[in-house]
Amino acid sequence: MHYPLYVQRRDGSGYRGTFADFPWLEMEGDTLDSLALDAERFVQRLYHRSECIIPAPTYDTSKLQALEMDDGDGLWMFVDIDLAAVQSHSVFIQLSLGKSLLEAIGQAARRQHMGRSAYIAQACVHELALEGDDRALLRF
Repeated sequence: MHYPLYVQRRDGSGYRGTFADFPWLEMEGDTLDSLALDAERFVQRLYHRSECIIPAPTYDTSKLQALEMDDGDGLWMFVDIDLAAVQSHSVFIQLSLGKSLLEAIGQAARRQHMGRSAYIAQACVHELALEGDDRALLRF
């Protein structure tokens, strides 16, 4: 899958990049090729054998340019991340929600730079903690 990476030149030499879909990840490289390779490996290591759901990539350039990280001094490049070897421990579920609730969840998730699935999972963990499962926040 191709994920957008916002790239800026570092002071001196090299580049640093931040993913739109993984804004908490920052990486650096001496060349654009090394930056892309390091970014791919970092995401693969982060999600391999984790219970985290890998967010879908953002392709809409107007949404990318509206992000706070896009200060106009860098450029967007799409990094091909091979997820075939990444084994996830997350489990697929299907649920039905009202359209307006789903839209509200989507908006709230985007504000926090996460996917809807991750946002819903976070809400469930929060509810477990409120129900008296004091260790829920530590386990998940």
